[in-house]
Amino acid sequence: MFSVNVRDHVMVAHSFEGEVFGPAQRLHGATYVVDATFRGPELGPDGILVDIGLVASELHEVLATVNYRNLDDDDAFAGMNTSTEALARWVADQLAARFSGDGRLSGLVVTLHESHIAWASFERSL
Repeated sequence: MFSVNVRDHVMVAHSFEGEVFGPAQRLHGATYVVDATFRGPELGPDGILVDIGLVASELHEVLATVNYRNLDDDDAFAGMNTSTEALARWVADQLAARFSGDGRLSGLVVTLHESHIAWASFERSL
C-alpha cells in the first residue's frame, strides 16, 4: 500500500457542551497541525499515487473555510461538539468529496495534532 501525506494548519475558536470538557466548555482557541494521508495499492503510469501539490492545495482550501472562525457560529457544526476527533472526520469527509472519483485512491486518514503530545485521527475509505 502506498501513501502520500501532506500537512497544513488551522486556527479556530469553539466551545464544548458537557462537564467532561471542564474549562473548555467556555469559548477558547485551538491551533491544529493537520495531516492528510492518502492511500492506494497501485501507482499510476506517471509513477505517483496522487499529485502532492494537488492534495496540499485541496487540504489548504478545506481548512481555509474554517480558519480564524468560531465554529460555534457555523451551521455546518450546529448541535455537535467540535472535538478533535469530530473535526478530523469533518476534514476527511470534505477531502473525500474532492477525491472520490480518483480510482487509484482507496483510503484517507486525517490527523489533527492538538499539541506535540496529543492528536486524534479519522480514517475512511474512498
